[in-house]
This record gives sequence, C-alpha cells and structure tokens, in this order.
Amino acid sequence: MKHQGGFSLLEVIAAIMLLAIAFTALMKVAGASINLTQNAAEHSQAAMRARSLLDSVFVGEPIRLGSSSGRFDQQYRWQLDVTPWNEAGNAAPGTPLRLYQLDLDVLWGPLAHPRSAHFRTLRLGGPDVANNAQASP
Repeated sequence: MKHQGGFSLLEVIAAIMLLAIAFTALMKVAGASINLTQNAAEHSQAAMRARSLLDSVFVGEPIRLGSSSGRFDQQYRWQLDVTPWNEAGNAAPGTPLRLYQLDLDVLWGPLAHPRSAHFRTLRLGGPDVANNAQASP
C-alpha cells in the first residue's frame, strides 16, 4: 500500500489560527498608522491656520492687548492672548517701538475634550497700543 502524504486536520487548524493571529496584529498596526496619519494631518492644518493668523493679525492696525477669539471654520477655533514682552523689565519711557508676545491656541474636536496646539511669537509694535479684549474675525 502506498502512503499518501498530506496535512492532518490538526495541522490545518493550527495554520489557520496562526494566520488569524498574524492578520489581527497586522490590522492593529494598520489602524494605528491611520490614526497617526490623521493626527498629523490635523496638527498640520492647525499649524497652517495659526501661521496664517499670526502673519496677518495687527497688520495695518495697532496691536491690541488682551484676549480675542474666533473660528477658522466649523472644526478649528482659536484664542489669542497679547501681552507686552520685555526680557529686561519695563521699557524706557519714550521708546518708539516695543515687543509684544502673541500666544495663540488653536483648538479642534469636541468641546468637552478638545485637541489643541499652542503657538507663540513676538510682534514689534509702536507705543500706541490699544488695551482691548474683544473678539476679532
């Protein structure tokens, strides 16, 4: 009698289980990769919007001290805080130009647990700074 070669039922079941475990691990890695890509895209979008706002705010108008906030669109919103900045202390009286610190928070996602990115820059302005805390577009 000839002996036929082949796989037993137990070997086939073990191979299928091994493939199922490997496929599950692969799907978890793919899902995590998709989440990281989406997170990076959201942060890039926030950075682009922040740069646009910080480049255009107070151009052609005096700097206003205080806080202001607004929305870029339905998903992204912002809060801007403007304070005088002087590393060495108070500026000398009569100084024609002063530095102001602009702190911008860009928020997105649900209001209960928003995601955020913080941006900070310095802006040079004259002494005729308004002291307002109002929302701007």
